[in-house]
Amino acid sequence: MSRTIPGFRETSLRYVFKAHPWHGVSIGPDVPNIVTAYIEIVPTDTVKYELDKESGLLLLDRPQRYSNVCPSLYGLLPQTYCGNRVAQYCMMHTGLTGLTGDGDPLDICVFTEKTITHGDLLMKARPIGGLRLLDGDEADDKILAVMSNDAAYGHWQDVSDIPAQLLQRLQHYFLTYKDAPGALRPRCRNGEAYGKSEAYEVIKRSQEDYFDYFCNLTSSLPF
Repeated sequence: MSRTIPGFRETSLRYVFKAHPWHGVSIGPDVPNIVTAYIEIVPTDTVKYELDKESGLLLLDRPQRYSNVCPSLYGLLPQTYCGNRVAQYCMMHTGLTGLTGDGDPLDICVFTEKTITHGDLLMKARPIGGLRLLDGDEADDKILAVMSNDAAYGHWQDVSDIPAQLLQRLQHYFLTYKDAPGALRPRCRNGEAYGKSEAYEVIKRSQEDYFDYFCNLTSSLPF
């Protein structure tokens, strides 16, 4: 049975339906030097917004814990997935065993001097490093980037260019943002910063994990 809409060419459907930010948007032709990032939250948000993976809409997930807010734009990289390859790379650098990917798109933090007032938008960003974060026994890397052509931060080339206090604020946020008030043990750990070359490798592996997982998934569908 045909699943096309009469009178529409396949290429016209993009003008009829909103693209899913995870699956329907390209990460960009110059990856990993320049990537397309989907921004979910901004530093002024007092609640945690998160992409609803089924609908592609932005979901209000939970209030931010205490007065802790993310000091950068925060979102995800389209057509990436934290699976076996991302987990293996994390184990290789931490010496840990038994880790898995968190099963989500790869997260990204983007620094910019501009005031961005809301999420649910796409932007071009240049990766300069990352944070090696563990959420329980899951690899949950955060890519660090600057907005493409940013006037204030555009000269940053590697994670070492980020001021130490700003990097510490970011690490503190991710090491505490999932903890319930009064929790005796932190849910997230490590938070080690790494440079641009490692960030490129994590992005590459997350792309490979994505195509492995979703190609296998779609090939099993009955249509």
